[in-house]
Amino acid sequence: MGFSLPFFAPLGTDDLKKIDQAGRHILNKIGIRIHDADVLDMLKDAGAHVDAEKEIVRFDGEWLDEKLGHAPSGFVLYSRDGNNDIHLGEGKVNFANGGRVFQILDMGTRGYRPTMLRDIVHTAKLVDKLKYIQFYIVACQAHDVGPEHYHLNDFYHALNHTYKHVMGGCENIDGAKQMWQLACIIAGGKDNLREKPFVSVITNAISPLTIENKTLSILHFCCTNGIPVTCAPAPIAGATAPATLAGTLTQMHAESLAGVAIAQVFAPGAKVLYGAVPTVMDLRKVEFTIGSVEMALMNAAAVQLAKLYKLPIYGSGGVTEAKRPDIQAGTEKTFSSLMTAMAGADLIHLAAGMLDSGNSISYEQYVIDNEIIGMIRRLLAGIKVDDDTIGLDVIEKVGPGGNYIMEEHTVDHMMEEFFYPELSVRSIFDVWEKEGRPSMMSRANSMVKEILEEEKDGLLDINLISAIKKAFPDIVGI
Repeated sequence: MGFSLPFFAPLGTDDLKKIDQAGRHILNKIGIRIHDADVLDMLKDAGAHVDAEKEIVRFDGEWLDEKLGHAPSGFVLYSRDGNNDIHLGEGKVNFANGGRVFQILDMGTRGYRPTMLRDIVHTAKLVDKLKYIQFYIVACQAHDVGPEHYHLNDFYHALNHTYKHVMGGCENIDGAKQMWQLACIIAGGKDNLREKPFVSVITNAISPLTIENKTLSILHFCCTNGIPVTCAPAPIAGATAPATLAGTLTQMHAESLAGVAIAQVFAPGAKVLYGAVPTVMDLRKVEFTIGSVEMALMNAAAVQLAKLYKLPIYGSGGVTEAKRPDIQAGTEKTFSSLMTAMAGADLIHLAAGMLDSGNSISYEQYVIDNEIIGMIRRLLAGIKVDDDTIGLDVIEKVGPGGNYIMEEHTVDHMMEEFFYPELSVRSIFDVWEKEGRPSMMSRANSMVKEILEEEKDGLLDINLISAIKKAFPDIVGI
């Protein structure tokens, strides 16, 4: 699926070249603010232009191209069971949920509550079972765990409840080290983890044109230890970036390339993704609008910018301002996921579970988004055309006035040719009434309950759990 991409390219060749050249001009003439004296020294030694007093680093074109040339055009984000490995750079589109929110919509009370450690467990279980969501991003902040042990517990409970690749943000270097040490134990040693990393880390440049010391220390640690990473800027058009889409993309492009280049200074060949989370403001009321169609357009364009340098991209989609799983949520989520996917993004994060401008999650929304993603994946697969699918033989056999219901050709192709939704209502009215008038929401709620009632003990071997808890007494149970 996805090998015929891209279907959608919002930027023409000349426009793409103009934005790229303008982004390179920013890096060469304006520069990036680096809040870390050691990194400034490292960049200076590597040949970048450094103004230590102003904490500004500039990259000339030849230097930038040389560093970007070390970045791999493809690598694998491994799953622990080998069944959901993500091969970046091969033209396939992969979807994930969104991460690090602070509240959840509880459909039992229909109100919001703070997220807890159990919500990491539950969302990891949902992603593990939802076949169209291909990797898991640590979904939320656990308010029942102290900040010094956030990431240790985040990653432990995620890895105990999904075999899929786990990605997450770390607020500080201690959290990144805890995550790495935990993963080393599960992998059976640091060499095994380096060979097949089943965890990766999200870092963020700060728009406009700034990378802070905490981000740099995490980026350096991950790159030197073989952990895949992204340094993803999130410029907001009209707030932390120009009010024009082209201007926001230009600034974002400079920030993204800077993150990739710095990663290669830290460790040539480091597994790093071009990061892109461009969004906009509704400037009439100065409100953040992550679910806007302009956000979708910019993320599709970001794919084109990343592919200029043959870099895999961590893009964004599936977001909404809606506070409930409703018509607005379905509309906004589908547009952004579809547009970014049709442009050929390697990874699309935020694509499942998110509500309320990326501030909240909903279990039911995970299930609904899984179905949306399934439909998008069917669209990306396109139409298979060969002698068998054209079906002249069966057309001749059935002839005028016949039907194809019982034909062997129909049976042979019925499962691979069509996407069969699990939540959508397709029955006629009378049947729908007899079934109790189900809706996508009621079916999603039932599916959530069914998944969460399975495998309550977790996936890690009991002896491995004992070793982990001996090494990390601050692991919290639920």
